[in-house]
Parts: sequence; C-alpha cells; structure tokens
Amino acid sequence: MTDQLVVGRVGRPHGIRGEIAIDVRTDEPDARFAAGTVIATDPATAGPLTIERVRWHSGRLLARFAGIDDRTAAERLRGTWLVVDAADITPSADPDDFHDQELIGLAVVTTDGTAVGEIADILHHGQDLLVVRGPGGDRLVPFVAALVPEVDVTGGRLVIDPPPGLLDGP
Repeated sequence: MTDQLVVGRVGRPHGIRGEIAIDVRTDEPDARFAAGTVIATDPATAGPLTIERVRWHSGRLLARFAGIDDRTAAERLRGTWLVVDAADITPSADPDDFHDQELIGLAVVTTDGTAVGEIADILHHGQDLLVVRGPGGDRLVPFVAALVPEVDVTGGRLVIDPPPGLLDGP
C-alpha cells in the first residue's frame, strides 16, 4: 500500500446542482483540482472522483464531480477525504514545510522535556493549528516558529514552547 497525502476534504453542498465546497489542504489547489483530474478518496468506496470543473467563490473552492448531479448526491460525499499518492508529490526544498501526515502522531513535549500528548490533527483556519491530544483533553497550539521551535519528524517528536495558560484546561 502506498502512502497517501490529503489534499482536501469534501465539505457541504453548494446549491442544488451538485457543486461541493472543498476544504483545501494543499499549497497547489489549481494543480490538484484541475478539471479532468481523477482523485482518490478515503474511504476508497466514495471514489475515485473525476473533477468536471472548479471555481473559487468567496474564498472557497467549489468543485463539481462527474456523476454528482444534485444536492443529495453531493451530501453523501460530505466528509470524504481527497487524497493523492505521496510519490506524486514533489518534496519541498523548504526544511520548514511539512505535510499533515508527517505531523499527525508525533509526540509533543515542551522545551523542558515535559510530555504534553501527541498531534491528533492539524486545522487550517487562516493560521495552522495543531490539535494536541493529551491526558487533559485536546489543546490547540498555533503552528508558528515562536511556539514550535523544533519539529523532528524522523525522531517522532515536536517541541513546543507554550506561553503561560496555553495548555491550561477549560
């Protein structure tokens, strides 16, 4: 089995003719979601999907897939991950560029070595947020150099330097 990288997630339908909002998880949306592209899905039973057309609307990518002709069909795809083979992605020359899959599962420790938890997800909302799952529940940590001074993918850990209160409970 090849490693797969998430490039998007199917969101809610847009209108009644099968258009769907895509939560983009790639730096190259125009290349990954070009008309005619066949894209794999997770779960695999939802696809593969062929992109008929895309357009940007109010900052969101809207896609139309072949065979998805109405809102009901579009709604059935909601939450489906859109994936590509990792081998099809050109590695970045930037040492500070990471794919979500490289980070998810990494152990999280503070600069003094205190275990915090592990990366459960990455949210992309204007600023990338690491979802750190630990014994006290999930915490959101902005993925910025000031708070994340070290990412050691091969070592399986990510070091954070949290300001006071960031890791406190609700």
